[in-house]
Amino acid sequence: MAEQKATNVHWHEGDITRDHRQKLLGHKGATLWFTGLSGSGKSTVAVELEGRLNEMGILAYRLDGDNVRLGINKNLGFSAEDRTENIRRIGEVAKLFADCGVIALSSFISPYAADRDGVRALHEASGMDFIEVFVDCPLSEAEDRDPKGLYKKARAGEIKNFTGIDDPYEAPAKPEVHLRSDQMSVAEEVDVILSALRERGILPA
Repeated sequence: MAEQKATNVHWHEGDITRDHRQKLLGHKGATLWFTGLSGSGKSTVAVELEGRLNEMGILAYRLDGDNVRLGINKNLGFSAEDRTENIRRIGEVAKLFADCGVIALSSFISPYAADRDGVRALHEASGMDFIEVFVDCPLSEAEDRDPKGLYKKARAGEIKNFTGIDDPYEAPAKPEVHLRSDQMSVAEEVDVILSALRERGILPA
């Protein structure tokens, strides 16, 4: 994790607690961390899930990889070091959403297990739910989909450090939710996630 550089800084507790915020919203906050290859369907299922949760009166917010790189992480590239910092920053942001009682839907390739484990540890240290959702899709299928034309560019040498081509992807060993996007419909994937949220007490049974 990143080194603390600022000195003489201290955490300032407020009077409103996480419980207060969750009672205001009527549900618990949590971070759902969607990981998988480019083109696996992470953003697609997150968009659908956000809509379903909204219909249920549950406040959720998507933190999408490309969207974040257009803003808070616009100064980061795709080297291993920048990928780690990208995930560290968004892990901190997701934690803030979860602390507010919001369900954060974080969709990031996040190819390195150590980086994902760091975000998990950050949440667990604060008593917050972190749910790793592995959107599993064979490379051949993701490459056939290639919705942004990135695999084609990577194969042509126009993109370096591209996950699955010239950069590794370390699949989760024990994700809380394992989706097979090449075998399941988006609706089926959402149903599986909602069931997991109910089992963990984040949504009412």
